[in-house]
Amino acid sequence: MNHKRWRVVPAIIATAIMSFAGVLIETSMNVTFPTLMAEFNTTSATIQWVTTSYLLALAIVIPLSTFLVRNFSIKTLFITANLLFALGVLLDFLSPSLLVLVLGRIIQGVGTGIALPLMFDIILNYAPKSKRGLMMGIATMTTSLAPAIGPTYGGLMLSLFDWRRIFLFLLPFLVLSLFLGVDGIGYESHKRGEPFNFISFLRLAIGLSTLLLAIENLSWFLGLISLISFGFFYRFNRNKPILNLTIFKNSQFVTGLFGVLAIQATVLGLSFILPNYLQLRLHVSAALSGLFMFPGAILVAVLAPLSGIIMDRFGPYRPILLGLMLMFIGMLLTTVYFSRASFMALLMFDVVLMMGVGFAASNLMAVALSQLTKSEQTDGNGILNTLQQFVGAMSTTIVASLFSTFQGTTGGNLGVLLLLIVLTVASVLFMFKGRQMRI
Repeated sequence: MNHKRWRVVPAIIATAIMSFAGVLIETSMNVTFPTLMAEFNTTSATIQWVTTSYLLALAIVIPLSTFLVRNFSIKTLFITANLLFALGVLLDFLSPSLLVLVLGRIIQGVGTGIALPLMFDIILNYAPKSKRGLMMGIATMTTSLAPAIGPTYGGLMLSLFDWRRIFLFLLPFLVLSLFLGVDGIGYESHKRGEPFNFISFLRLAIGLSTLLLAIENLSWFLGLISLISFGFFYRFNRNKPILNLTIFKNSQFVTGLFGVLAIQATVLGLSFILPNYLQLRLHVSAALSGLFMFPGAILVAVLAPLSGIIMDRFGPYRPILLGLMLMFIGMLLTTVYFSRASFMALLMFDVVLMMGVGFAASNLMAVALSQLTKSEQTDGNGILNTLQQFVGAMSTTIVASLFSTFQGTTGGNLGVLLLLIVLTVASVLFMFKGRQMRI
């Protein structure tokens, strides 16, 4: 698997380690909020910026990745991302104040925002087509494990040491990632030096950041600012595009993209509904409800590479359709029996659903991007990764609002019903369009 002095597998593993570390810290820090509030003598609203600042940096940088990949070598981008992430980790480990902690999180968000799309870009451009499904499965395996392990890792560090060790223990893995990346990523002889459309980027950054804040705070005012900013971005982006928006004219790409986003919404929406419902209605302990999602995450990690191998051999339609049907069955059972199912029944429904995610998620991402031309895939990759961040935030916010507004069981029922509808639409679209898609 060499390509012009490339060693593709070590290169993918190097970027996967960084992506894994970024998602791991994002979820592991949530369990430290009470400790941080006491140490820095601040409120929960203020301490929430430890996560919000990271997500804002991520949301702004990921769309910029398309411009970066077009104009800088992948090795340069990888080393920059790794060193930025390591700098952020060191700042957070040593942080004497909340301001320094948030600054470190922003720098980590910039590093992750470069590394996450870079991992998929390497797969699309340098992995052989005959191994693309397997490589996408490996990439998905790393990012699906991190959210499940994060709270456990954070709680363990907090109970055995202190919250600062959450950052310190990642440094050896970042060093390993740096060595693997420097060794595996090949040199590219030429890159374009196109001018940077700063005005367009500024409008996009304002639009994305205000949209994320609007979703988190359910603010119509911020949503309106975001909409206006996106309008200006569309106007200024046409002459010197940062993102090639014409790819949305490709109906097969849009079908695959909608499927990926529907899966993201379903998984993250359920990861809020089920643990909260288990605690409030079934009176399950916080520790056990936190572990509820773990079997499904492990199943996704195991099945993603396996399903990629199946796609490489038999094509994308059958494994993706099987995955979507398993997800539909698991989601339908959850919706129908939600208010009267036991802990074990809900766990079995979730296992069926996550088995479907293992077959469909990474394959659907690979096949969606494969519908684009080689010159369009970098833009598609950046757009897909950006929208995943926002759909995840939107899904969590909507179901949390339903959960709190309609109190417990009713809110949970409405939440899972909404996710079932989204998943059904994605499944039907793929049934009609999927046969035309080729990897």
